[in-house]
Amino acid sequence: MAHQHLHNEQAGDKRIWWAIAVNLVLTVAQIAGGIVSGSLSLVADAIHNLSDAISMAIAYVARRIARRPANEAWTFGYVRAEMIAALINYTTLIVIGLYLVYEAIFRFFEPQPVQGWTVVIIAAVALVVDTITAMLTYSLSKSSMNIRAAFLHNVSDALGSVAVIIAGTVIILYDWVFVDPLITLMIAGYILWQAFPEIGGAIRILMSATPRNIDPQEIISKSSAITGVIGIHHLHIWPIDEHRVSLEAHVVIEDHLMNQSEEIKNDLKNMLDKEFLINHSTLEVESRSNECGDGKIYGH
Repeated sequence: MAHQHLHNEQAGDKRIWWAIAVNLVLTVAQIAGGIVSGSLSLVADAIHNLSDAISMAIAYVARRIARRPANEAWTFGYVRAEMIAALINYTTLIVIGLYLVYEAIFRFFEPQPVQGWTVVIIAAVALVVDTITAMLTYSLSKSSMNIRAAFLHNVSDALGSVAVIIAGTVIILYDWVFVDPLITLMIAGYILWQAFPEIGGAIRILMSATPRNIDPQEIISKSSAITGVIGIHHLHIWPIDEHRVSLEAHVVIEDHLMNQSEEIKNDLKNMLDKEFLINHSTLEVESRSNECGDGKIYGH
């Protein structure tokens, strides 16, 4: 099983490297084509492709770091390295998106000539490459925030390439150069639309926020329904990474049931695992008569 898992990870690493390589080649071609043709939307799409290649490179490094085992200096391990990578990637995307908005608005006031055929041909090549990259990262995107973001970015790149092809065609047919910055604004808007929600998820994990799919009040309610439990406080619920959640709490039970505290804790842990998929919980048992005085429900 461990050998198969390692093989799958290595195969995934190879797919990421191929995705990085094809995006870098495409980026160089698009930037050259954008400069020659005078197309800002083509350069915009190239910058987005470059950001994808860098994003995948950062995700690859973080993916390797995250596999390191826990030790005395890093008792939680290195799993949040991928969240740091996601935060870097999305912050960069937001900055790029805002910059493209600025450039597009500037082009509305000072239009530049655009060679339509160059734009269409290079954007068509970009569409093929974006599709290949999306296929390389699709299966990995199901289990990783970083790779999922890269996959979604490649899909957005593909849509951007379609938009650039449309812009180039319109310029060829009607010489409407204003379409170029308009398409750039659309690409920038899509980048920002993708980045803002995703960066929130990475920040929540790094800030140890309660996962959105878990209701603390429901945990307290179902815990209190277990025989012997009369109170829960000092409750902490936080994600270790995007797949694992931990919990710790003080559990108050009736004095006469203290000799059954281990059974009650096991019942609580089984409930947390079954109902909320929390399989790592640390519970401190207190009797009613020795309950700590500053019993805040959340935190200390």
